[in-house]
Amino acid sequence: MNNINSETIDKVFTRLNKYAESNGYFLNPDDIFTKDLIKSLLINQKRYGYWACPCRLATGNRDKDSDIICPCIYRDPDVKEYGTCYCALYVSQEIKDGKKQAKPIPERRPIKK
Repeated sequence: MNNINSETIDKVFTRLNKYAESNGYFLNPDDIFTKDLIKSLLINQKRYGYWACPCRLATGNRDKDSDIICPCIYRDPDVKEYGTCYCALYVSQEIKDGKKQAKPIPERRPIKK
């Protein structure tokens, strides 16, 4: 799992950046932080077969984890209310421009038993 190189991460970063901006979002302006999150997504891709949110515990069952596959279903309400998604990969214009500071946000995902 450690064979994810910086070239791969950079390619995904570029692709995600275009995707984010075409959907009204931005990637976190801290490139090092963002690329670490991307590396974690790629590790989860190898581990589970899908991009489980790196900031949440995945089960390895795609159906059970469908709500936390990046971009998760919580991204839109989190960015709208707090300016970032839970893991802070996606941010609002205000966060990107430094006009608003990112803050911890509460977990919206219900506890599954």
